[in-house]
Amino acid sequence: MSVEKSVTEKILNVLRPYASNWNGTLGRGDLVISQREIPRVIHEILDAVNELTDMRREAAEGEIFQVLMESRRLSSVQDQLSALRKRFLIVSR
Repeated sequence: MSVEKSVTEKILNVLRPYASNWNGTLGRGDLVISQREIPRVIHEILDAVNELTDMRREAAEGEIFQVLMESRRLSSVQDQLSALRKRFLIVSR
């Protein structure tokens, strides 16, 4: 979840200079982006999103096996799950 928050924060940092009200906040969500700036803004947003997808790549079988074997020595199932969550992003389907 913290990865998603950091990507959201990066996207907001890209958009903040274009906030339409005088104090530069995105509270109302209004943006004023000049036409020549749109490609640059899009590329910066895509870069932030690509960082998230790079971090969410699929884990290799060997890497999963290694973590599972290491976590077998832990005393409880909760500790095993905690070890897996520290190492991988687990997404329910």
